[in-house]
Amino acid sequence: MKIDADISFRKLEIFIAFMASGNIARAAEQLNLSNVSVHRALHTLEENVRCPLFIHQGRSLKPLPAARTLLEYALDAVDVMVKGIDEARNKAGLGQKHMRIGTLYSLTLETVPRLIMGMKLRRPDLELDLTMGSNQLLLEKLQQGELDAILLSITDSQIDRRRHEVLPLFEDHIFLAAPADAQLGTRTSVDLRDYRQQKFVSLAEGFATFHGFQEAFSVAGFDANIVMRVNDIFSMLSLVQAGVGFALVPGRMRRIYENSLQLLPLSEPYQMRQTIAIVFDRNREHDPNLLALVAEGRMYAREISPGVGGAPAEPA
Repeated sequence: MKIDADISFRKLEIFIAFMASGNIARAAEQLNLSNVSVHRALHTLEENVRCPLFIHQGRSLKPLPAARTLLEYALDAVDVMVKGIDEARNKAGLGQKHMRIGTLYSLTLETVPRLIMGMKLRRPDLELDLTMGSNQLLLEKLQQGELDAILLSITDSQIDRRRHEVLPLFEDHIFLAAPADAQLGTRTSVDLRDYRQQKFVSLAEGFATFHGFQEAFSVAGFDANIVMRVNDIFSMLSLVQAGVGFALVPGRMRRIYENSLQLLPLSEPYQMRQTIAIVFDRNREHDPNLLALVAEGRMYAREISPGVGGAPAEPA
């Protein structure tokens, strides 16, 4: 015999509450339901089981032996399902004392440490794993369930808003990075057309800044002479420091490199912004760990304000 499709776990929970209390009113109060809702659930359960479970004695409903037999199995069924749901949530990483966060390399200077420090205050026992990579890599790992949340540029990514929640943190402008001894004159902004003959280093395809790099030079009307591509922004800027070439970088890097590189804003035609955001699966929006991350993200977004050229200002 197949189980009737109308036999739900909710009906079983109401049935168990009634059997434990022996009274419809007490079961209704316990479950925050009306007496009518409890009575209807018990009546339809009896219909779905297709055998008598109760008899009326005056205004009271009394369980028959069949109801007591069903209770034994209902308790087991609900208990097994609760454990199954808990195990499934644990397998998916929900509510555990372990969280996997992915980030762009450039966000490890200021943003990620601030968020992590705040999260540790909210959830002291939480262990955090940090993965750094390109926009493309981080999105792939999130979609495959290998990361719980990622911080990246949503400007340069295709985010499925039906599947993912997005919490913007700040916007950042792109700057030209030049060796400290490069002769750039006294200009306050950069026209990329003046750099047609210069060599450039860039991030590899899949990184947020690489997309902006291509777009800027497309506006300038020529292909940049890229002499080397690397897989992290710190290596790229080390090459710029060594004089290998110029680069385009987000303004958030100025804090650490302002004394060792020249960082100039791009002229109006080439200006572009990156919107940095936290992204995670929508079906996990009630996960306590993600709620802590979102709370810290909102605080961080409120505290920072646009600095010169649109880069985030240093928090006070």
